[in-house]
This record gives sequence, C-alpha cells and structure tokens, in this order.
Amino acid sequence: MRLVLAAIVGIAAALLAWQLPGRLSGSSQAGLPELAAVRLFEPRRELADFSLSQSDGTRLIKGELKGHWTLVFLGFTHCPDVCPTTLAQFAKAQKAWAALPESSRPRVLFVSVDPERDSPDQVGDYAHGFHRDTLAATGDIPALEQFAQGLSMTFARAPLEPGQPADQYSVDHTASLALLDPEARMAGVLSSPYDVEAVTADLIALTQHGERR
Repeated sequence: MRLVLAAIVGIAAALLAWQLPGRLSGSSQAGLPELAAVRLFEPRRELADFSLSQSDGTRLIKGELKGHWTLVFLGFTHCPDVCPTTLAQFAKAQKAWAALPESSRPRVLFVSVDPERDSPDQVGDYAHGFHRDTLAATGDIPALEQFAQGLSMTFARAPLEPGQPADQYSVDHTASLALLDPEARMAGVLSSPYDVEAVTADLIALTQHGERR
C-alpha cells in the first residue's frame, strides 16, 4: 500500500504539467526577461479562495500572497529528508533575495499537510529554523485538500508498517514546488533536482522586471 500511495503521488507530479495551461519558454514572449531555470505557464491559472492558519496567528488567504513571486512547498515537520533538504536549499535563495525591496522580494511558503502533529506554531518554528522569512501555515484536512488541489498537488497519510507506533506515520506528498505570480495565480512548477542558483537569479529578474513596469 505504501508503494501504491508513493506511486500515486509520483504520477500526480508527473502529470502536473498536463493539468496546467501551456508552457512559455520565459525568454522573449510577453516581454519577460531571459530565464535560465524557471518555466512559466500561460495563461496563468486563478486559484480558488482558501484560508489557512499562519504561524503568526493570522489567516493566510489569497490576497496575502499578492505582490510577490512565491514558491509554495507542501510537507510536514516529521519529514525525514525531502522537506529539510528543500527548505535548506531555498534558504540560500532567500538570503540572496534579501537585497531586493521587502515589498516585492520573492517568498517561500511552507504548508504542513500533517495538522494532527503540526500546529501553526510548530510549523513556524520548523520553517523559521531554515530562514526567518519563510511563510509557514497549515489547516484542517479539508482546507489543505482544497489548497493542494488548486495547485494540482496531492498528499496522503502513508499506512503504518507492522509494529510501527501509530504516531510515527509518514505523509506522502508532492515534492515539486508551485510558483505563484504577484497576482497569486498559478504560474509554474519547479521539479527536483533544483538548480537553486538559477532559480534564485530568475526570480530576481522577474521581480525587477515587475518593478520597472
């Protein structure tokens, strides 16, 4: 069953591009700057309204994500490898983005899909251990499912192995990153392995392009 769930998550990630609008190269179309790693979809896809709980006690709604390019990553604090590795990688990008104006610099949003073990405070403590500017949120399962569906992402609790304690379950989830544009629309997908330096440079270019408009 664990292998079946993992396969489902993997297939969902592989089919993600087919569920979204057509691709842009990001080079000369729509007046965009030359991009090395980020591939944008056109037309962008509007997200349905959502409401999650942020680690600072406020609600995370679609309007809160406007004005910035945002990388969205699903995970959970008990994740053994993918989550900490990804957050550590993009903490380097966040350090580079610190030179941009706070009002428009790109952001990373980490959403825990394990609300049974991860309170908003715990998610915040975990994410901020990698970089203090990371947005951190979670919600109940229906809210998380709605949010993930809007990003064409999936998650599912993995079945326990024989003899495994009930509170030591794992959660299978899409490992790709969703990219939202400054209008909080679905703009693209980044799949691992990530060229973090190239992604960092691309989002700086996109941010500066927007500031000049």
